[in-house]
Amino acid sequence: MPQDLQQIYQFLAISEAIATAGQPTAEQLTAIQQAGYQVVINLALPTSDGALPDEAGLVRQLGMEYIAIPVAWEQPTPEDCDRFFAALDQHHDQRIFVHCAANMRVSAFMYLYRRLRQATDEAIAQADLQRIWQPNATWQALIDGYLQKAEPS
Repeated sequence: MPQDLQQIYQFLAISEAIATAGQPTAEQLTAIQQAGYQVVINLALPTSDGALPDEAGLVRQLGMEYIAIPVAWEQPTPEDCDRFFAALDQHHDQRIFVHCAANMRVSAFMYLYRRLRQATDEAIAQADLQRIWQPNATWQALIDGYLQKAEPS
């Protein structure tokens, strides 16, 4: 993995095809493109800490596709997660860089995606989630509810 990517806040390579992180700088977007990523998915709000004023334009200038799925930190919804799953599914054959402000939204959604779509072992998916954070009550409720809806007992 290029050293430049390791400098991005909370960077975590999930696989050869997917990496996650907190908010990259404009310079780090160039490093992301140079590392071969083709799609950037942003789950942060335009008002989140460190948000770039024209991230969509910068990403497109670099020849990558940009997808914004703004997720309210205090009120994540199953519909937000559905949109995230759809974006990953649609671009499954491309290299995807997913970020939010601190990789917390992303890590929760990636945990669900890996469990439900990729059949990743629970312990592996959980370990990657906890490398970033221990979800608070709001986010744990979203995770639990989404899993229960997808895997009724």
